[in-house]
Amino acid sequence: MRVYVAGASGQIGARLVPQLVAAGHEVVAATRSAGKTDRLRKLGAKAVVVDGLDREAVIASVLEADPDAVVHEMTALTGTASLRSFDKSFAVTNRLRTKGTDHLLEAARRAGVRRVIAQSYAGWPNDPAGPPVQTEEMPLDPSPAAGLRESFAAIRHVESVVPAAGGLVLRYGGLYGKGTSAADEMAAFLRKRRLPIVGGGTGIWSFVHVWDAAAATVLALEHGEAGVYNVVDDEPAAVSEWLPVLAEAVGAPPPRRVPAWLGRIAAGGAVTHMMTRARGCSNAKAKRELGWRLRYPTWRAGFRTGLGE
Repeated sequence: MRVYVAGASGQIGARLVPQLVAAGHEVVAATRSAGKTDRLRKLGAKAVVVDGLDREAVIASVLEADPDAVVHEMTALTGTASLRSFDKSFAVTNRLRTKGTDHLLEAARRAGVRRVIAQSYAGWPNDPAGPPVQTEEMPLDPSPAAGLRESFAAIRHVESVVPAAGGLVLRYGGLYGKGTSAADEMAAFLRKRRLPIVGGGTGIWSFVHVWDAAAATVLALEHGEAGVYNVVDDEPAAVSEWLPVLAEAVGAPPPRRVPAWLGRIAAGGAVTHMMTRARGCSNAKAKRELGWRLRYPTWRAGFRTGLGE
């Protein structure tokens, strides 16, 4: 196929482009940064510069590429996000998940593209009153925590309009691997003992290595019906279980423990929600319908050997 990848220089895109090329696809790699085009060309793609929030530019770029499929990996997650001001930190990403998604869908429709794949997120949007591990068919949080509402609405938008247009939405779990927040930002906080276990650490997280996330995306080009897929590993786990393992893997001391009330004061309601009330995700649908097999089936091995890959 000829595949148009929007957000090709991001964490997923940087792994996705070479996997697409290796699978025999022709890749048009779109980035908003002209400084990243040389790297994309070295990965085997045709690089183009386009701002995902510029409707006319997106439409023109997709029409010129004339792709068989469009993959939406656009985010604006650079530097350390302020989890205390979660929605503020994710403001541009939220626009890319609303307006940017709409622009790509319009462009795909005009270009006659039948296969559209877009990223979403697995974990904290789940209903905290639901079971510890949830499937794609279960309802999301009916009352998201303050500080998460705009980001939640953006995720809702992607998960509504893309399947309605016949596309697939991939809910990636917490990404780890070289250049990700787990490998860099979280590791730095752990080494400084600034990332504690809040409350009982009962929030359940689902992770996925960034290479495995890209591999699932390649498979989604040819497999799976329209809808939402959890792209996570085999072992959802409580914060109290996985955070000490990550600390050990990055050479940090064991994380401190702080009560939930102190966590709300120090880090805000969004972080406290994620640490204490988040729910994990099942990957059964992605494995069954996409034929997905993981290089790192569990974060336990992945944290120890995959953070640098």
